[in-house]
Amino acid sequence: MTDSRYKEEAEGNIKGWDIVIEKGRRLRTLMALVKNVGIRNLGFESTVSYEFFEGISKSGITLKPLRGAVERLRVVKDAGEVRLIGEAVERAEKALLDIKPYIREASRERAIALMLEERLKKRGCNNIPFDIIVASGINSAMPHARASEKRLAAGDLVVIDWGGEAGGYFSDITRTFLIKGGKEIRRKKEIYSTVLKANREAVAAVKHGIATKAIDEAARAVIRSSGYGRFFGHGTGHGVGLEVHELPRISGASAEMLRSNMVFTIEPAIYMPGLGGVRVEDMILVTEETPYVMTKLPKRLEII
Repeated sequence: MTDSRYKEEAEGNIKGWDIVIEKGRRLRTLMALVKNVGIRNLGFESTVSYEFFEGISKSGITLKPLRGAVERLRVVKDAGEVRLIGEAVERAEKALLDIKPYIREASRERAIALMLEERLKKRGCNNIPFDIIVASGINSAMPHARASEKRLAAGDLVVIDWGGEAGGYFSDITRTFLIKGGKEIRRKKEIYSTVLKANREAVAAVKHGIATKAIDEAARAVIRSSGYGRFFGHGTGHGVGLEVHELPRISGASAEMLRSNMVFTIEPAIYMPGLGGVRVEDMILVTEETPYVMTKLPKRLEII
């Protein structure tokens, strides 16, 4: 069931189903459909508005709230989905390589972000999955910093978080660079080395049948043992597919068990206020054997 805006698209793309077009009276159309089909038990997403719930409650049918009904179906990808996500990764990586020469001292964060967005679209991405993050210097200590007019300066850590798209599926990647010169270079290299080790330990821990929280712990243990535990506050990763953040969650609070063909990120980080931040994010495909790292860009520290 959809409205007139999507009538032509629905008729052209959906095969083997009856298409019902509602004309401004969604609830009435839905209830008529329920009656015609003979539905006596109706499931609904537990996140619907109270107004919608109140409306369907008056129908007299038995209602069953469902949590994550659609999302659970999307946790394990099929071969076609994996292929499209792989294309989204490839487009994103090629776009970054296109603009990499412009990641240099005196370039502005926002200019780099706009350039990268343009290259993503030229590489075939119809949609940009999220606002591109280009965060340098003290801005890089903010996990979701917005690209600003700040110029990259000597000694800046530069976090770039971006993603691509292919056939409606997304990718999500982060790389961190260091602008040559400046102060506290030894400490910044140490932080990068710690995050990179955490990334590699987490990737190595990926295995069909283990708990996602074990992956989170593999990364967190490295950062904690290096004395930076309090500077890594978010989960180690998240699923990626039709949305850039979906199941499974790779965190200490998750009880999810890994299954083959799950796709998710591994993105440990350290954020040091006043100094800068480092995040290294890869996309991983679970297989029966060794995990497949979908992202191919180098992870060694690049001093530009």
